[in-house]
Amino acid sequence: MSPDVMPEAQVALTMTEPADKTNRAQTRAQAARRRKALVAAIRVLLLVAVLGLWEGLSRAKVIDPFNFSMPSKIWDQIWTWVMHGTALGSLGEQIWYTLYEALLGWVLGVAGGVLLGIALGRIRLLAEVLGPYIKVLNSIPRIVLAPIFLIWFGLGPSSKVASAVVLVFFPVFFNAFQGAREVDRNLVANARILGASDRRVTLQVVIPSATSWIFTSLHVSFGFALIGAIVGEYIGATKGIGLLVSQSQNTFNAAGVYAAMVILAVVALAAEGLLTVAERRIFRWKPAGSDS
Repeated sequence: MSPDVMPEAQVALTMTEPADKTNRAQTRAQAARRRKALVAAIRVLLLVAVLGLWEGLSRAKVIDPFNFSMPSKIWDQIWTWVMHGTALGSLGEQIWYTLYEALLGWVLGVAGGVLLGIALGRIRLLAEVLGPYIKVLNSIPRIVLAPIFLIWFGLGPSSKVASAVVLVFFPVFFNAFQGAREVDRNLVANARILGASDRRVTLQVVIPSATSWIFTSLHVSFGFALIGAIVGEYIGATKGIGLLVSQSQNTFNAAGVYAAMVILAVVALAAEGLLTVAERRIFRWKPAGSDS
């Protein structure tokens, strides 16, 4: 090939490569959008099929509609609560009461779990001293503590917050502890070479490295906080979704029990969505497939 032709071929090749990369990126994005739409459609169809089958079997008396209720009755119950309120007050008030207890318990449990997990992950002596006690406490079925908290703190929100705290604390603690232990030793060594103190190493190396571990526990811990609040309200309360479940059960209102469960599911999904958005904003630097 002549020297005059070679530069022109190289220029053409150089101009073609970015265009090919752009086309491949667009193709992948379109494929990802189509897959998301397909998954969403299948999810909706599956939900419709399950609800339709449930409704049909209940109306045909194949399953007992008194004990199992049916989707139409559950919807009627939710609509009645929304439009006319509950025996305890407005539905919004019950949701907020439970959400307040769960949120406060979640915040306290997360704060305690993160602080103690990072501390034990960084201080070996502290881990050796407190480790056996934490394992013993973790082995206790924490739901059974709800009646004890009710005796200690009464029917108010404090007993439900305490139940939420003990359910949230341990998963967050163990993830924070493991995250602190899994920090790249080279990063810590380099930080110390540059003159970083223990405090700076913890704040600028250990905690950022453990953040992904901590966020993993946050996704499940809010559900645990809701469980703690609901169980506490179910055992004894003056307001809340858990009390609605208890009253519906005592009056053999299966639709009321399911309606409360649907409301809780919506609240939990909304919280999960908010956490996912926050996680994406915090971890914008991560490559798209790094979590898999």
